[in-house]
Amino acid sequence: MQKYIFKNILVVNEGKITNKDVMVVGERIEKIETSINEKSNFIEINGEKKHLFPGVIDDQVHFREPGLTNKATIATESAAAVAGGTTSFMEMPNTIPNALTLDLLEDKYKIASQTSLANYSFFMGVSNDNAEEALRINNFKKDICGLKIFMGSSTGNMLVNNHTTLDKIFSGSELLIATHCEDEKIIRHNYEALKATKPNLQPNDHPIIRDEEACYECSVTAIQFAKKYDSRLHILHISTEKELQLFGNMLPLKDKRITAEVCVHHLHFTADDYEALGYKIKCNPAIKAPHNKKALWQALLDDRLDVIATDHAPHLLTEKDAPYEQAHAGLPLVQHSLQLMLHYHKEGKISLEKIALKMSHAVADCFAIKDRGYIREGYFADLAMVNLNIPYTVSPKNILYKCAWSPLSGFNFNATIEKTMVSGNIVFENGKVNEFYRGKRLEFQRF
Repeated sequence: MQKYIFKNILVVNEGKITNKDVMVVGERIEKIETSINEKSNFIEINGEKKHLFPGVIDDQVHFREPGLTNKATIATESAAAVAGGTTSFMEMPNTIPNALTLDLLEDKYKIASQTSLANYSFFMGVSNDNAEEALRINNFKKDICGLKIFMGSSTGNMLVNNHTTLDKIFSGSELLIATHCEDEKIIRHNYEALKATKPNLQPNDHPIIRDEEACYECSVTAIQFAKKYDSRLHILHISTEKELQLFGNMLPLKDKRITAEVCVHHLHFTADDYEALGYKIKCNPAIKAPHNKKALWQALLDDRLDVIATDHAPHLLTEKDAPYEQAHAGLPLVQHSLQLMLHYHKEGKISLEKIALKMSHAVADCFAIKDRGYIREGYFADLAMVNLNIPYTVSPKNILYKCAWSPLSGFNFNATIEKTMVSGNIVFENGKVNEFYRGKRLEFQRF
């Protein structure tokens, strides 16, 4: 059993930064004290002038396995995740085959148990005709993160636009329902109208087609269903200023029945970036005009937006280098999400405490994850040690995604992730991944 002590490190946790020693024994944090002097059989880690964050929990990733392993695998993308300080992830059901049955869902868990370096959970998918099967997850409250509904375009049989199905799901689910909200009718109308006047669409047409109204109207529909049945609704990747009026900050997160996520690319890029990056930043919902980014930041800081995620969605560059209709939507981001938020800390945009809240604490609270998301005695030792004084440049040499590219390539971060610990095991250190460790299935405390 490995034993570690982080000595004299700045612990970023629960709204404070304190200089502490942190003792890890086996999988869990045993002590957090001003000074711990036990030496026997402990590996001491010098934390002087460094910060210790709770490991990032990313509640929305696409790791592409099974069926799309030419783009990514759970092994490759979890390696990229831990290299960026992400210790747990929740993965989406639009793989091939779509995870629309419990048996198919369990197949993904089996793959992760054999190959994932990070802790993991997988969403059960909903289609127009699998409501009864989807609701079987009510029997697995401690084992599955929730249901995922694509209320907009998706792959295969994943678009859910049948209100009878939605009624069954919202009335019957005892678990969290996560939604992708874009109105398909509005998207289709916008596309046809623009295509009639402009046969050769360009990257900057994407936010015109997938506009603010498409997001807003669909989010309203989801919220109406949730309020009708008091469902636990979590709306993913909010991208518009208009949607923010739908969310409040009057209740503590643990008391909210409707919560919202913002993704790092909507906090970083704007429609102005299509000129330089083209379809590399094509994603759904679209990156939109700059006023949306400004509003999203404000809502994140005042707690109308509850968590930060990535919607990590790798594609091959050849799949991006295509005409509008064929260019795939999605960005690979999980390796650099924490560093990106630390960049905005350096710019004075967000505090370190708020980063820990939105990327770790709040995600654990939102999903009721057991014993993770905080630096607490007795909790699993999921930790990221960060040096805010060592710069890091994204380059092909250090990108770990299987797709081998990033929309942040060439970006200069001011901070470096030095070590990542998952359940007491160092899985990333000094630029190298420990490929022999395997993460654990997330457990949930739902009553």
